[in-house]
Parts: sequence; structure tokens; C-alpha cells
Amino acid sequence: MKLIKLDAIDSTNEFLKLLSSQQESENFTVVTAENQTKGKGQMGEVWRSDIGKNLIMSVLVRDFLLDSEQFFNLNIIFSLSVIKALEELNIPDLSIKWPNDIMSYNKKIGGILIENTLKSDGTIVSVVGLGLNVNQTNFENLPKASSLAVICNAQFNKENLVVSIVEIMKENIFLWNKQSSFFWGEYFNKLFRKGVPMPFKNVNNKNFMGIIQGVSPIGKLQVLLEDDSVSEFEIKEIKMLY
Repeated sequence: MKLIKLDAIDSTNEFLKLLSSQQESENFTVVTAENQTKGKGQMGEVWRSDIGKNLIMSVLVRDFLLDSEQFFNLNIIFSLSVIKALEELNIPDLSIKWPNDIMSYNKKIGGILIENTLKSDGTIVSVVGLGLNVNQTNFENLPKASSLAVICNAQFNKENLVVSIVEIMKENIFLWNKQSSFFWGEYFNKLFRKGVPMPFKNVNNKNFMGIIQGVSPIGKLQVLLEDDSVSEFEIKEIKMLY
């Protein structure tokens, strides 16, 4: 894989999107940064990281998604790739908080942001961004955040993690067409708080109880409500209160 290492950048996703728009970039090109000044989370939220402590990376993926109905497939592929790479390091109690936050126990250790671009020839080029808390230990005013270092009381090699995640992702993409149902099942099995009653908040700031049942083919969260109906929610239509 082609690896571009940066000391500082506004956003590795933005850098890689611009690079791929200006030249024919190699599939699985990876950009990493020690410092990201304008890191993005889901729906425009800001993602912050201590300089040099964490893994900040973006990877280019082309020739995988064929249409917009398949967008969530890449969420599944990449989140499971991160989980497997962390399992190989014996990080405990890993799960995926829908749609793509990486959790250990009930703490968020990472987040994924995927941005898809439809080209004029009809192909889809994706930039997959990952922010993973690796060696940062100070999470003041972030009670729901943690890192590999805090959880395991050890330091980790970020470069080895990059290689491991991308190699697993490439293998998963190769296997997808024959094993897509397996990957969907694995994603369901790894869903944070799946199958247990828990409180939620909707867009009207109204609290309600529900049980996560799974995820629809286009990535909506399926929740069993108290009246025994199942509703589907987009990102930002629902918030887990945990």
C-alpha cells in the first residue's frame, strides 16, 4: 500500500479527497497525520486528538461500492477490520456503537467517517477516515472516551496498527462477494448494547425505551419499541443514553 505520512494537516480525509481528484491515486492509498487541526466526525462534528498520541488515518477505496444502496457495506467492512486488528492486540470487550464508533467496554476509543464521491463515469470513490485513541491518557471533560493505553495500561505502535487494519480490510473486501452475509452477521453480533432494553432520545429530545434489533440493508438502526413495533432511524435521528 502507498503510505503518505504528514506531520500536520487540517483533515486527512480532505487531503486524500483532494489528492484523488487531482490524480489517479492508487487504490488503498493511506494518509496518516500526527496532528489534525480540523478533524471531522459524523454529521460535521469536530474530532480532537492529542498531538502524536493517536492514530489519525484515511484510506482510499475504489472499485468496491457500485451504487448508493451499498454505501453501508463499506461501514461494515472497515469497522470489522478495525475490530479484528484490535482483537489481535487483545483489546478487551470490543463492540461497534452504531453506525461506526469503536467501543471497549462502554467507552469510545475510535470513530470512523466515510465520505463517498460519485464520479462522472458512474464509479464511486470512497475515503475512509479513522480516528483511534491509542496512547492518549488524558480525557478530561470526555467521560465517555478512552484509549488503548488507558484500557490496557500499555503503549502501542501506531504504524503497525495502520498496516494491520488496511491489510485486514483488503482481505475482507476480497472476500465480500462470497461472504457478505457472514460480514453482516459479524457486524450484528458486534453491535453495542444489541438486544437489551435501553433509553434513547429522539430528534424532539423525547426519551423513550427500546431494544436494538439490528441494522437495515441501507444502514438504518432498527429498534423495537414498547408497543412491539420496530422503527428505523437515520444517523442523528436517535441518540443512545448509556
